[in-house]
Amino acid sequence: MKKTIFLYGIALAVLLGLLKAIEYRFWVRDLSMEVYVTIVALFFSALGIWAGLRLTKARTSIPASLQFDSPTPFEVNPILLEKYKLSKREYEVLTLIAAGYSNQEIAERLFVSLNTIKTHSSNLFIKLDVKRRTQAVQKAKELGLL
Repeated sequence: MKKTIFLYGIALAVLLGLLKAIEYRFWVRDLSMEVYVTIVALFFSALGIWAGLRLTKARTSIPASLQFDSPTPFEVNPILLEKYKLSKREYEVLTLIAAGYSNQEIAERLFVSLNTIKTHSSNLFIKLDVKRRTQAVQKAKELGLL
């Protein structure tokens, strides 16, 4: 973001210098102020479109070689589920969290709403006494749930 702001500043300085040089050398009385404003507006519109497209293009944060197609199958241990009072659905959400899926992806896979997944996640966090998804996965592995 700082780089973009810096580039805007440099572009403004260069454009103003160029306009002043043109004004003094060639078109002192030929062009009105509206022409200069139009040139500046067109330049910064083009620069804004370029920066907007560059900043909003989709980024792949996880390399394709590390992405999961499906969650790895975990064996369900009913005794541990009962001990920690986890429902089968909460356990299913936990396995999908461990596989690296986002809440939205989990909701799509399980055909439920995003709020339902958030509820299951918060119930998991309470039952496992953790605050984050990574802590939940780590604690579940320590407890032998995963």
